[in-house]
Amino acid sequence: MAEYGRAMTSDEHVTIFHNPRCSTSNHAMATADELGVAHDTVLYLKTPPDEATLRGIIAKLEDPVSDLVRRDATWDRLGLTDADVTTEDQVVALLLAHTELLQRPIVVKGERAIIGRPKDRVRQLLA
Repeated sequence: MAEYGRAMTSDEHVTIFHNPRCSTSNHAMATADELGVAHDTVLYLKTPPDEATLRGIIAKLEDPVSDLVRRDATWDRLGLTDADVTTEDQVVALLLAHTELLQRPIVVKGERAIIGRPKDRVRQLLA
C-alpha cells in the first residue's frame, strides 16, 4: 500500500479513468483516497483517450478486450453486437468514435489495468 509522503515509483503510478456520474467510478476514487494512493484522474468524457492511450490500456488489461465496451442504451441505439467488439482494433475504433461506451472505472497501476467492476477489484489492485 502506498504511504503518505512516500514518493511513488513508476511501477506504482496509478491512473483512474473516471466518470463522476457513475457510482462505481466514484467508489474507485473513494477507495484510492481511503488507501492514500496518489493517482491521476482522467475525466475521459471531457478528455477522451486517444488511440495510443487505448492501446496502452489494452496491453495492460487483465480483462477481455471486449469488456472495455459498455453494453448500454448507446450500444443498443447503435445496433451493436458482441461480434462488433471481438478484436482490439474493433474496440479501439468503436471507443474512438463513441467514448461514452468506455467501461468505467478503468484503473491502471504500473503494468496492470483493470475494469473496476465489481467494486472490490479496485481495492485488490491498489492495496
